[in-house]
Parts: sequence; structure tokens; C-alpha cells
Amino acid sequence: MTLRGPPEERSPAALLQFGVVNLDKPPGPSAHQVAAWMRDLADVERAAHAGTLDPKVTGCLPMLVGDATRIAQVFDDSVKEYVAVLELHDRVQAADLARVATEFEGEIYQKPPKKSAVVRRLRSREILDLDVLEQQDRQALLRVRCASGTYIRKLCHDIGLALGTGAHMGDLRRVGTEPFDDSELVTLHDVTDALSWWRDNGDPEPLRDVVQPAERALVDLPAVTIAESAAASVAEGASVYAPGVIDADDGLDPAAEPLVACYTPNGAAVCLGRLVGEPTANAGPVVDLERVLV
Repeated sequence: MTLRGPPEERSPAALLQFGVVNLDKPPGPSAHQVAAWMRDLADVERAAHAGTLDPKVTGCLPMLVGDATRIAQVFDDSVKEYVAVLELHDRVQAADLARVATEFEGEIYQKPPKKSAVVRRLRSREILDLDVLEQQDRQALLRVRCASGTYIRKLCHDIGLALGTGAHMGDLRRVGTEPFDDSELVTLHDVTDALSWWRDNGDPEPLRDVVQPAERALVDLPAVTIAESAAASVAEGASVYAPGVIDADDGLDPAAEPLVACYTPNGAAVCLGRLVGEPTANAGPVVDLERVLV
């Protein structure tokens, strides 16, 4: 068993075996199709997207390549941010639209659309922020920051009902999937060019610009640092025990069993797991494994 080296020192081949691409999804293909293209471009066994986007929707779609597909669960509850065009069915006053938009902040209830792949039952979702950026005639530009699993199309429909005019969603773009945003998006063309520069010209720098170490996707999780000897045991399926813990973020509560990421001292991710014991304890289990990453 060989532990990974420091994230910032990995070779291009190692990045492609445990990497993440903050992809700007183009309109047209499904998220599943884009993941298949990424898998073939990178010449890896597996690639996965972090959060479905409909074919017509563009924007932030983090792609996990190689063993990084094992960390996909960290995106299940990640906050998403969108910019959407609200197509109103009649003119409304700006003040009325702003007032109604404010009323949708907080907890809302949605039933998935008929074409959804999930069971159609009423679900609770949270709208963290809903801002009207612009309004012209019967169109408005909305910025929505929301919990994962929120249906923006349904949100636009419900805003129209609340206004009494009716409305539907026009264009939609995702501008953030925490911890990623649209300030560092790359395209499939960027990935293709970077791979060519590395494979054909021996220049790895463009590839380093588009493929990040998979640890980048874990920055919002609490961190536990463990000894390399403990990491070797984790690779064989053992839980993390107190003697192997070197350090941990402050304020962690084992009673809540939060999801944590464990690292070796050089910053390489080893596993995801649930904190079940005090990191400062002298004995006993500290982290129960969920995903081994080495």
C-alpha cells in the first residue's frame, strides 16, 4: 500500500487518478453524458458528476475523476447557487416582485416533477437567499442560493402563482456548488487542450490549471490528521483509533457524529468517516469509516 504524496506535488497522472475538475457544463448533453466524456478524455476507469444538471442548464458541475468518485457523497448536501430568468406571464411592479421573492426565503415545500428520477413526494427545502438582480418588462433575473435538491423550475412556477400572474423558468445557470463557484470554471475544451499539452508536448502546467487535487472538494469538511501508520490500517478497512490521531479541528462534537475527512500530515486525504469519539482521547475509536480513499 502506497499513500499519496502531498496534493501540491502530485504528477499529472496522479491528479487524474484522484482529481476534481470545476467544469462549466455546456448546454445540450446530460450530466451523465458529460461524465462519460470526462472519463474517456482522462482515460480513467471512473468519472462522476457532483450534482445533476438538466441538459439545457449550464454552469458549475464539479467532475470527480478516478478514485475521487468515492467522495461524491460530500456534494449531497452542498449549497447550490443559480442565476435564473423568470418569465412572467404579465407585468408586475418591481416592489411586488421583490416582496414576493423575500417571502420564499426560508423553508419551502416542493414535489419533484413528473420526469424526475426520484419518488414524487412532498419535500422540504431551504432557500437561503433569493434576490431580484434585474427586471425588464415581463422578465426578471433571479439569484437563488439554496439547499441541494431544490427545483428552480418549480420555484419559478410558484413565484408566478404567488404574484397572481403566472410564471415559468427561462434560462438557468448554476454559478456555485460549494465549495466551488464560477470564478474558476473550465470547459471541456480546456481539459482536452491541457491533456494534449501534457501527452503530446510533455508540458503538465495547463493540466494542473484544470485538474485540482480531490482534496479541494473536502475543504468544507472538518479535518482529522492521523499518523501514516494509522492511515495504513485505514487502507485495510480499520477504523481510526485515538492513538493514531495527531490533530483535529476545534469544536467537533462526537455526539453529532459529523462527517469528517482524515488526512496524513502531508495533507493527503485518507478516508471519510463519522466522528464517534473525542480526538484527544487516549484510547477507543475516533472515526468510523464510510469511504476509504487510499
